[in-house]
Amino acid sequence: MRQAPFIAVEGPIGAGKTTLAIMLAQELRLPVIKEIVEENPFLDKFYQNMDDWSFQLEMFFLCNRYKQLEDTVNEYIDKGKPVILDYHIYKNLIFGERTLKGTKREKYREIYHVLTDDLPKPDIILYIRADLDTLLARIAKRGRPFEKEIAPAYLQQLIGDYDAAMASLALTEPSTVIVNIDGNQADFVENKEDFTAIAAQLKELMK
Repeated sequence: MRQAPFIAVEGPIGAGKTTLAIMLAQELRLPVIKEIVEENPFLDKFYQNMDDWSFQLEMFFLCNRYKQLEDTVNEYIDKGKPVILDYHIYKNLIFGERTLKGTKREKYREIYHVLTDDLPKPDIILYIRADLDTLLARIAKRGRPFEKEIAPAYLQQLIGDYDAAMASLALTEPSTVIVNIDGNQADFVENKEDFTAIAAQLKELMK
């Protein structure tokens, strides 16, 4: 592990990635980098018609996350400064494989690997796993208008996609420590003890 760790928080839509990343950043006095979500101009169109707008949506996310990660490398990682992100760049493949088809999927894979294969990988991933009912409740609570169009079946598929992705990363990025957080049981927002336990585990890993 690098002396100044690179930490990522991941999980499907509604898992609480950004919330946990911000809370940990405040607790550990770390800079936090948040992904661009609502600024994506294709979100509304995508949830209304996934087939027509998936490629535009995924390319926007990939290019913006690539630029964010490139800046993060220059500003923090290359300078030996710890940093926490509320995503892993690999999430682009998770969503791309789910939403894209045929030649568009193949082109997207190629572009993804060209952009990301030589980028630093996180030292620690905090993976928040939660069941469908938990995710739907949290999505409803935060009230983003475009997320009202998310089909439960699509969200259920993403849960499985994320589980498979974390298993894949455990094999392909063996130097990365993956911390599994039970998002159904651990309420790190409302229960201080739950958050304290997560923060303590992360602090121990960072030593």
